[in-house]
Amino acid sequence: MSSQTPPHKPRVAVVFGGRSSEHAISVVTAGAVLRAIDREKYDVLPIGITVDGRWALTADDPERMAIADRKLPSVAELAESTDGGVVLPVDPTNREIVYSEPGSVPKALGEVDVVFPVLHGPYGEDGTLQGLLELSGIPYVGSGVLASAVGQDKDYMKRVFTSFGLPVGPYEVIRPREWELDPAAARKKIVDFAAEHGWPLFVKPARAGSSMGITKVDDLAGLDDAVEEARRHDPKIVVESLLCGREIECGVLEFDDGPRASVPAEIPPVTAHDFYDFEAKYIDSAAGLVPAPLTAEETAEVQELAVAAFEAASCEGLVRADFFLQDNGEFVINEINTLPGFTPISMYPLMWQKSGVDYAELIDRLIQAALRRSTGLR
Repeated sequence: MSSQTPPHKPRVAVVFGGRSSEHAISVVTAGAVLRAIDREKYDVLPIGITVDGRWALTADDPERMAIADRKLPSVAELAESTDGGVVLPVDPTNREIVYSEPGSVPKALGEVDVVFPVLHGPYGEDGTLQGLLELSGIPYVGSGVLASAVGQDKDYMKRVFTSFGLPVGPYEVIRPREWELDPAAARKKIVDFAAEHGWPLFVKPARAGSSMGITKVDDLAGLDDAVEEARRHDPKIVVESLLCGREIECGVLEFDDGPRASVPAEIPPVTAHDFYDFEAKYIDSAAGLVPAPLTAEETAEVQELAVAAFEAASCEGLVRADFFLQDNGEFVINEINTLPGFTPISMYPLMWQKSGVDYAELIDRLIQAALRRSTGLR
């Protein structure tokens, strides 16, 4: 009687945490993904990156990855060792991951078929991790190096959108050397921008997300503090004018026949917060309206713009596109997020749930799309 070899289950490395200020939100996202991923279909290897950059084997324990009593989780709390490290091969002919500890023989953890990066911000969402995975020849969920870098940098993102004819609101960029070498001239640049477009302004890190480091500035008195707060997250900052209107989001997901847009969502004004900041999003769980109360024409327009933004930046897999529907009835694209949050309250999975793709199917579609793609030029 012949025995049959069980079918190979693709092995998915869920990589999370990281060195950015969005470390904790990445851990929360990873917990939601680990909870939802189909263990009958996939083998799973959780790998956390600590805030100092160490790749650690972590507990496969989604319950410990949630925000509890307003306390944010971290990879350090989940790591199986305080000094062991996971190493990816920089060799496209070898996908075997190795784990090593000081004074011990390195241990092979086996091959990985695909990486599901749920990192947010620099050193994960900005093309750096994607470049490492390209060198390693390991397929991964989401956009490649260029699209990830463009999607992370609000300066170049807006330049790309403008070149493709997409509507972008007024903005100004202050580069690191401008503020460091001649802060008076940099300050005047912002004041001149305010004179043209009016107060208040939003001062943002150019390459951060989850509304980290953003300050709404009502007048000149608060400007320097706002710049320093943004520069704590990124030495390059973006200054944007206030756009009066409704905040609308739309998800894009890559299907076999190309990208499609979800039903849009609306982020209503948050009364306890000055704007939709980190605390409103993740601590106080400000709820969005899904689907957004838009006309059929407005819905079709924002869906078309979301897919156009996806294509303009050469994105793959998924994107959340954020817009303002201005009081004059025109949409302006604020930004895209190439690795949007997957926490239980995140808008991206909620929008797709209302579009007929539940959380588990969404995860599966993203993994399958990554497995179909090769690394390298494509």
